[in-house]
Amino acid sequence: QVQLVESGGHLVQPGGSLRLSCAASGTIFSINYMGWYRQAPGNQRELVADIISGGGTNYRDSVKGRFTISRDNAKNTVYLQMNSLKPEDTAVYYCNVRATAQAMGVLYTYWGQGTQVTVSS
Repeated sequence: QVQLVESGGHLVQPGGSLRLSCAASGTIFSINYMGWYRQAPGNQRELVADIISGGGTNYRDSVKGRFTISRDNAKNTVYLQMNSLKPEDTAVYYCNVRATAQAMGVLYTYWGQGTQVTVSS
């Protein structure tokens, strides 16, 4: 079993910055995928950015150039640096991790509890 602990969500003014963190712990052999998703009231959960084990990254168009995803493999932690925040970035942000517990093991998907990001003046 893997536990995810998220932090960093806050109220920030438009144009401000925040850094989200998500630390994975538990029985982990390898983490294949780490990503950040968000869900605003009345909307479906959507992918914000993700990073695979090889380091390749992917961003939704609306955050390109403003958000940066990174990971620290030694700490099993993924970060989301968010700059130039806009009111439309307001949402609950969820961490998503896909990991195995042993060599050649089954790949499981885990979700964090969510952290609120509010962009408002």
